Amino acid sequence: MKPSHLTPVEFEKLILALVRSFDEVWAPKANKDGAVQYSRIQRAQDLPIGFQDEQTPGRYRLSASGAKSYFGYVVGPQSAKEFLFPPREALLRMKKSKGKGVAIQEFPDFEKKKIALIGLRGCDIAAMGILDRVFLGQRHQDPTYKARRKNLFVVGVNCTHSVSTCFCTSMGTGPRIQSGADLILTEVLAGEKHFFVAETSTDKGKHFLEKLEISVAASAEIGLATSKIEKTAERVSQNRGLNPIGIKEFLYQNITHSNWDQIAERCLACGNCTAVCPTCFCSSVEDVTDLQGKETDRVRKWDSCFTSEHSYIHGGSVHQSISSRYRQWMTHKLASWHDQFGSSGCTGCGRCVTWCPVGIDIREEIGKMREEI
Repeated sequence: MKPSHLTPVEFEKLILALVRSFDEVWAPKANKDGAVQYSRIQRAQDLPIGFQDEQTPGRYRLSASGAKSYFGYVVGPQSAKEFLFPPREALLRMKKSKGKGVAIQEFPDFEKKKIALIGLRGCDIAAMGILDRVFLGQRHQDPTYKARRKNLFVVGVNCTHSVSTCFCTSMGTGPRIQSGADLILTEVLAGEKHFFVAETSTDKGKHFLEKLEISVAASAEIGLATSKIEKTAERVSQNRGLNPIGIKEFLYQNITHSNWDQIAERCLACGNCTAVCPTCFCSSVEDVTDLQGKETDRVRKWDSCFTSEHSYIHGGSVHQSISSRYRQWMTHKLASWHDQFGSSGCTGCGRCVTWCPVGIDIREEIGKMREEI
């Protein structure tokens, strides 16, 4: 299917069509705390029109840009992860029944809800592919993730803006979306021209776009969109990068490097990096009983390898020091993830850099160690 052309009015029709077709439509929205956050929307005007973000290590600012762009920012603290693998979810309820022991009730509601998610960037869609391998690519598949993934419709957006913490070009995940989204939009704002080029990479996306009866994009319009993406890629490539070549072997060979202790002097072990990371998937399961002792919910919650409890076994925690926990996180993300799932666990979104309270930069720390060898 050839790329399509959407005016802002037709883009509004696209949003309304999604609202009619899905139980919930979620998209970026400027929240009261001054960040882009996914929220339910009903129309295109709910998007952060005219906003642009600035991100540096340990710093995030959202401000008015003076433009009329709908997607003039990159990633906020959220990704698709919380829609597929929620921060907290009840898996089942165990309830005492008179004379019949214990009745077990599962929670199947997630299987019925169809969600459209708008605005995912290349790094986040690549992260979703990584989570697919984690939760669906092994012998035992996660049923709740599988159901949510099946009912998710993704509208991706190619980046035409970047910030200093972006390094998707180093990881080969952006700014252009290669696959994994049902619809892919590129917003073009050049002088008086304002339009979207829409592409599809799945049958679901193709069928949905065909219903809108919009015009085919002209070659000049496709050229403008392509130019915007290429210029963004150039800007990202000028940022500090992370060279993935040989990084697995390098980290395995340097588990006693002195830089781990230097990082630990600044690291708060707060777990922010794992919370905002679009691929971190550690979790814990606990049983929560009501005050009467009649019902117990089994709940799965996000966990972090930065907590001492995460590596606790009989006798104590394996990773007792902060340096050990940071090393575990980085080595898993960039090295042993390859052994487990066949790819890096990092997509270059830069969230771990932006949302670290003390501004620890994974790119800088890897660079320091490599320079000293």
